[in-house]
Amino acid sequence: MEIQKQIQLNGRTLSISTGKYAKQADGSVMIRYGDTMVLATVVSAREAKEGQGFFPLQVEYREKVAAAGKIPGGFFKREGRPTEKEILSSRLIDRPIRPLFPDGYMNETQILVSVYSSDQENDSDVLGGIGASAALMVSDVPWNGPISEVRVGRINGEWILNPTYKQLEESDIDVVAAGTSESIVMVEGESKEINEEDMLAALKVAHEAIKQINEMQIELAREIGKTKREFLKVEPDEQLVHDVRELIEEQIRSNNRATGTKEERGQRRAEIEQKTLETLAEKYPEQESAIKDIIHSIEKADMREMILSERKRLDGRGLSDIRAVSCEVGLLPRTHGSSLFTRGETQSLTTVTLGTKMDQQLIEGLLPESMKKFMLHYNFPPFSVGEVGRVMGPGRREIGHGNLAERALEYVLPDDSEFSYTVRIVSDILESNGSSSMATVCAGSLALMDGGVPIKKAVAGIAMGLIKEDDRVAVLSDILGDEDHLGDMDFKVAGTADGITSFQMDIKIEGISFEVMAEALSQAKDGRLHILEVMNRTIDAPRASVSQHAPSLITLRIPVDAIGGVIGPGGKTIRNIIAETGTEINIDQDGTVTIAAISKESGDKAREIIEKMTEKPEVGKVYDATVKRIMDFGAFVEFLPGTEGLVHISQLDTNRVERVSDFTKLGDKFEVKLMKIDSEGRYNLSRKAVITGEEPGSQEEGDGRERRRDRGDRGDRDRRKPRRSNR
Repeated sequence: MEIQKQIQLNGRTLSISTGKYAKQADGSVMIRYGDTMVLATVVSAREAKEGQGFFPLQVEYREKVAAAGKIPGGFFKREGRPTEKEILSSRLIDRPIRPLFPDGYMNETQILVSVYSSDQENDSDVLGGIGASAALMVSDVPWNGPISEVRVGRINGEWILNPTYKQLEESDIDVVAAGTSESIVMVEGESKEINEEDMLAALKVAHEAIKQINEMQIELAREIGKTKREFLKVEPDEQLVHDVRELIEEQIRSNNRATGTKEERGQRRAEIEQKTLETLAEKYPEQESAIKDIIHSIEKADMREMILSERKRLDGRGLSDIRAVSCEVGLLPRTHGSSLFTRGETQSLTTVTLGTKMDQQLIEGLLPESMKKFMLHYNFPPFSVGEVGRVMGPGRREIGHGNLAERALEYVLPDDSEFSYTVRIVSDILESNGSSSMATVCAGSLALMDGGVPIKKAVAGIAMGLIKEDDRVAVLSDILGDEDHLGDMDFKVAGTADGITSFQMDIKIEGISFEVMAEALSQAKDGRLHILEVMNRTIDAPRASVSQHAPSLITLRIPVDAIGGVIGPGGKTIRNIIAETGTEINIDQDGTVTIAAISKESGDKAREIIEKMTEKPEVGKVYDATVKRIMDFGAFVEFLPGTEGLVHISQLDTNRVERVSDFTKLGDKFEVKLMKIDSEGRYNLSRKAVITGEEPGSQEEGDGRERRRDRGDRGDRDRRKPRRSNR
């Protein structure tokens, strides 16, 4: 039997129904908002695999293009590997849900979210988060939910819940927030240099809606009445814990407080672990995994207590201190822009490449196809953390980090009318010990300036952490990898000196207060301004011009009715221009022509050809002409591409010309002046006027007499012919 719950949200009905679709799954719901419908299912294995040391949770979000009435492109005509949008949406669902599974739950769990109807107005990503939570709530899978997700925008100072795609184009903020009824647990978004107070206000608006949607899920689960399956966490042997603690507690304390690099600290820890395993091997055979878990727990507890009680961190810094920052630009001579940004033991080598409109990325999916002219790609090779690993394509983490950095920088890029290049940034992480995505933001900003991209302002990013035990709280600036791993929060904030441009927050506990968020945002601003100051000492403005190795771009505007003539039948004309000049030419529907050339000379040549093709003949202007046809009474010349006019025999030279064929031949080139455009649109040209400097109209009567004289007796004979009688 189908059961449905619904509420009104921003003038639309949000409904959750269960009992009709996918009934063999452990839990399934259909979410509907407007005409967008999303099915979410969850299935969890009944038992964990023996020796399972991690929680195998798989979250997959997929968009069926049939939902928008489309057939997939490509040869196979079916959905293939997930798009970047689908991967990012999967992360939006996974991140708030994962921390709420019980500690120690190791049963393989799969959550599938599929979009079956799209109204092309409402983004289905936040519906996927609600659906995944609701599917878990109505299942027997142990989970400490619910959570809900909403998107918040703002237009003209007015907050809007779940804005449409069109509304987001006008909004100065796009934030997705997920939360329990007590607090926010996940944030992701971008903004147009909003301040910290406005960001908190957006999250408060989101949380009010989240609480309403959570209540609806609770009512639905209560009505379904399914009992959660029993789950007993396997606790370690108390004697084993005692023995491990007795062996290593002081060593762990000493290691946590010793200064040194990440590698040195890791080496000391590895020695402690290895010695402990050897010491306890005989007494506790086949307990290696349990011993390692206990060591990790002791290390985590001590680090957290050290920060809370001593206000001291693993590398000796205070809570708000930023690691040493160094910046360099222009390191790579053949790239269009490059930078090396190092903060502590995190380092990004970043390049900027400038391309043409042909290099733009085609974006396909539920929405109409679009072109993307700015791309940021993030790579995280295994050597950056001193490991050996398989080198494959980018994973979800790489795509997510790259997208966050891309949104941080996108706002400061110039408009297409000002800078028509396609821009690609590639960040390669060479070292990593905390927030390589924020290092990418800083390195990307530096590389853009080095590449001569006229960005509005420099952008920097910083990652904040949190240690919370009951009422004791410590907010950490510029967190280390271990502080992220052993802490409670990863809050990344990027922006300019004037405001925030992108942000991402993940909470590993059940939530934090808005007061703690406010403290983290304030501390993040201080850190961001400090990093910007260091960056500006390296380069504080974009270079005056792009690299000599970048393609030369020339932009001009032609009349819309001239586009067809430039393109030619079947594209023949424009292909000939491209072949002749060695350039790349793109023409937009509004008549904007973009010419990309390796050299300025070839670009100028292509521009000259197009300008002449689209130029409207102007009386009194001198043109270079080529003889195309020779007649007894004059020569027809091409003085603009595809445009011909007559140079009368009397206008060929200052001296009398008896025969045109004696004076010129086909293919001859000379300058002519346009003297008149007659009522039938014919062009009268003069070579003689170029020589004498005559202006149009000054010799009109004389020219007429000369032409009549050149016709000889024919005119007289014509006048002597008797008129025909009308009878």
